[in-house]
Amino acid sequence: MKVATIRFATDILRRLGEELNPNPDQGILELVKNTYDADAHRCVIELQNSKSNNGAIRICDDGIGMDENDIVNGWLLLGGSNKSQDRRTRLGRIPAGNKGIGRLAALRLGTSVELITRPADRPDKQYKLKIDWNEFDKVSAVEDVELQVHEMLRPLGVNSGTEITIAGLKTKLSRSSVQSLARALIMLADPFSDDPLGFKPVLVAPAFAEFEQLVEKRYFEEAEYHLLAEVDEKGEAKASVLDWKGAVLFTADHDEITRGKKGRFYQCPPARFDLWAFLLKKEAFSTRTSTLAEVRAWLNEFGGVHLYENRLRVMPYGNPGNDWLDMNLRRVRSPEERPGTNTSIGRVSITHTSGTLLQKTDRSGLVENLAFQDLRSFAQDALDWMAKRRLGEAEKRRAEERKQTQEKASQAAKTVEDAIATLSEHERSRVKHSFEEYRKARDTEVEKLRKEVQLYRTLSTVGITTATFAHESSGNPIKVIRFSVRSIESRAREALPFQYEILLAEPIDTVKHAVDSLAVLGSAALRLVDHEKRRFGRVDLHKVIENVLTTFKPFLEGRDVTLQTTLCEGTPFLRGSEAAIESILTNLLNNSLAAFESNGSSERLILIDTEVTDGWFTLRVLDSGPGIVDIAIDDIWIPGETTRPSGTGLGLTIVQDTVKDLGGRVAANATSPLGGAEIIVMLPVLGI
Repeated sequence: MKVATIRFATDILRRLGEELNPNPDQGILELVKNTYDADAHRCVIELQNSKSNNGAIRICDDGIGMDENDIVNGWLLLGGSNKSQDRRTRLGRIPAGNKGIGRLAALRLGTSVELITRPADRPDKQYKLKIDWNEFDKVSAVEDVELQVHEMLRPLGVNSGTEITIAGLKTKLSRSSVQSLARALIMLADPFSDDPLGFKPVLVAPAFAEFEQLVEKRYFEEAEYHLLAEVDEKGEAKASVLDWKGAVLFTADHDEITRGKKGRFYQCPPARFDLWAFLLKKEAFSTRTSTLAEVRAWLNEFGGVHLYENRLRVMPYGNPGNDWLDMNLRRVRSPEERPGTNTSIGRVSITHTSGTLLQKTDRSGLVENLAFQDLRSFAQDALDWMAKRRLGEAEKRRAEERKQTQEKASQAAKTVEDAIATLSEHERSRVKHSFEEYRKARDTEVEKLRKEVQLYRTLSTVGITTATFAHESSGNPIKVIRFSVRSIESRAREALPFQYEILLAEPIDTVKHAVDSLAVLGSAALRLVDHEKRRFGRVDLHKVIENVLTTFKPFLEGRDVTLQTTLCEGTPFLRGSEAAIESILTNLLNNSLAAFESNGSSERLILIDTEVTDGWFTLRVLDSGPGIVDIAIDDIWIPGETTRPSGTGLGLTIVQDTVKDLGGRVAANATSPLGGAEIIVMLPVLGI
């Protein structure tokens, strides 16, 4: 009988390292977490010639170090860990307890690794290990490469700790990679509170200093509201909202937070959720020492809700673009009194030893099991409760303002009537008649404004509904369709190698294009309702036009529409919002597409032309559709007027209102050189 063992090909190192953790910053973070587990107070990451090939990364800490046994049975052990979350370190820290996969990814960044470590319990010893990854390319199995741990005398006066040098970097570290690493290190050990355990990672790089200065400013005192919510070990939650002075405004018990889910307790570890919401308006900062621009810059880098487990941040929650609590979607659905990731900053903190929250193998977040789902539900329910309470207070204020306005109007009318009564009979009759005419005109104007408000409420509802469907469809449904189509294509090519192109290639390509069009609709809808685009400032008109056309490109191609652009020289700009310009062009493009569909046009051409003359920017949109027929030119701007059975009649109304708000004017020609309609938009510009 011959004894056999399972062996691993050396290629497994690449698969477990580079492929599972393709981002350098994530692997380096795992090494830094090791220093936290080693009770280090300080960890320094130094990048040496990292912008060129064959650079190096050096990581040093002042932790407890390792001995031979720790290196062999811990540091070199992949897929397991001798750390236990039930056993705290000497500083009271709960170990991160990773399995070494992320560490391997960092170590594989270079061609070799050198480890020098000095254990605290052996003050006269230090240990050295070198790994040459090229040696693994010469053998067939990982076990065939022997690694040697050398015991050496420690120089006098040298404290405990560990140094890791990753030499011969295989790829350059770009500026964006360094910035990403700097941000991740700054956020790793919860910089928003004073950590009594004193862990501070430092990156020797200019980007780190910039982020460090920004995060240390801590503008929490500028927040209008502070939400503080907690869930205990029984799954019961409570919450309170404080104002900027720290005074309690609202409180809630478990039943109020979980309204509609009575009897439901959260099955997640005990957690605390802090959120600071800011009112980013000039008037709110008029009497403060911090400026609106400073707070915006701070929130732009660190805004959103971050997740901390056992005092260490869990990636990617709170990263730019990672809205794991769906704050922005909920803000779109109900914009009033709801914070977004650009107007708030927060953290969910968990300290536990139960192991109910598990990290994914590739360190891309936590496994979305019941514990994680309930943790997210707890935070979302707390946000919903705060929004309801704030909305209720806002409704009370509006009701009181309406009441006061009505009382003031009645009092003003009585004052006028009393004044009229003092006039002579002849003058009284004439003035009274004029006042009644004024009242009628005012009532007519009020009724018109009410109708406009209702119109824009309808548009808001359409936008909210569209954004909701766009958010949902851009996620799982479209991904499932794309995955299924790829699977069908792959299997069909394998099963019908000679007949695929004849029988299935065209319909499968058609489905692919249709899915791309759906994705465009979703992304376009979400971009249009992005609240950042509604902010006033400098708007580069050509840039906005190009962005809209890029978004629409797959959609236009899917409908066989040829797009031609003739943009004038220069970069004309005005003061306004990107959303306004986007709404103008988007509605005009939608009108052209609708005209093609209703007329069944075979040759579909849209021309977009711009010019600047005497301080006016002119945008012309022409198409080869049927033109403006069956409706008077003057009537196309009236809300609800449309010749399409399923049309809303609101698109050109929005265009006209938006252009007027920007100080411009708009006109239309029933036919154009292309045969279809021509819409001409003129806007005053500040420069080119």
